[in-house]
Amino acid sequence: MIPRRIGPSLAAGLVSAVLLTACGSSNGSGAADAAPTTPAAPVTSASAAAPDPAAATAAVSASPGAGQPATTAAVLARTAQGLGSIVTDDKGLTLYRYDKDQSNPSKWTCSGACTKTWLPVIVPESVQTSGVAQSLLGTVHRNGQTQLTLAGWPLYRYVGDTAAGQTNGQGKDEEWYAVTPAGQKSTATG
Repeated sequence: MIPRRIGPSLAAGLVSAVLLTACGSSNGSGAADAAPTTPAAPVTSASAAAPDPAAATAAVSASPGAGQPATTAAVLARTAQGLGSIVTDDKGLTLYRYDKDQSNPSKWTCSGACTKTWLPVIVPESVQTSGVAQSLLGTVHRNGQTQLTLAGWPLYRYVGDTAAGQTNGQGKDEEWYAVTPAGQKSTATG
């Protein structure tokens, strides 16, 4: 009887550890969105190989909930059916850009309720890349955190993408588009 309880208990402990690690990455300030600021210096790091797909799938289960920033340490170029080459985070989740940032792409305009659906991509000091030019990466400051930009466009994740490879946010409200490795919006349809 006792050995049968060890497996579920071990699994529950592992899930708790993953969730605590994910929670530890948020700043917990609860501060309201602040006004946009000017871009920071480009993100610097060496290119790296794509993360293990199995690890990426496992990491999706520890992804942030609605209203929580999306933290990543890597951006990768991947091929998405119907969209061609797009950029994903280290979990394989599609990254998007917002057309309303167009008037000044070095600043973010998605704030308040918008960030409950479109999670700003928050990064540490360095970001690994694969298939994305380091020279196109940059950052903007957002509520004491650093949001990743690509070709000046702040990047976001869509809460409707719950598994690696999904592109459910593509074309939402005719303002949100998966971002290409060059920082353009993906408009490919086949």
